[in-house]
Amino acid sequence: MSVIDVYLGELPDKQRKELERIRQIVRKYYPEARESISYGMPAYKYNGKFLISYWTFEDHLSVFPGTHAVEALQAKLTEYTTSKGTVQFTINKPLAEPLLAEMLQIRVADIIQA
Repeated sequence: MSVIDVYLGELPDKQRKELERIRQIVRKYYPEARESISYGMPAYKYNGKFLISYWTFEDHLSVFPGTHAVEALQAKLTEYTTSKGTVQFTINKPLAEPLLAEMLQIRVADIIQA
């Protein structure tokens, strides 16, 4: 059992299921990405560099794809609360898989170009 499994296992069922969905999407698109912990949250690294992290909070869940991804997709994120490098969503309004895949694609391109 990984440390991520332990983190997610401590969450209420609805939040855990949604974060597991995020986890599976990352694995689907970038199976070579490595799970880690960043700032106390589950995260992924790609080529040894930060790709994305995710977590649940009292009234929302968040993904942290970095500033460039959020800025680049701002027009597609109008239904969500955003801040610098963060996209907030809820169980009732989950983050759509194609949108998350696009965030990941932007991050991977940034990592490759760095």
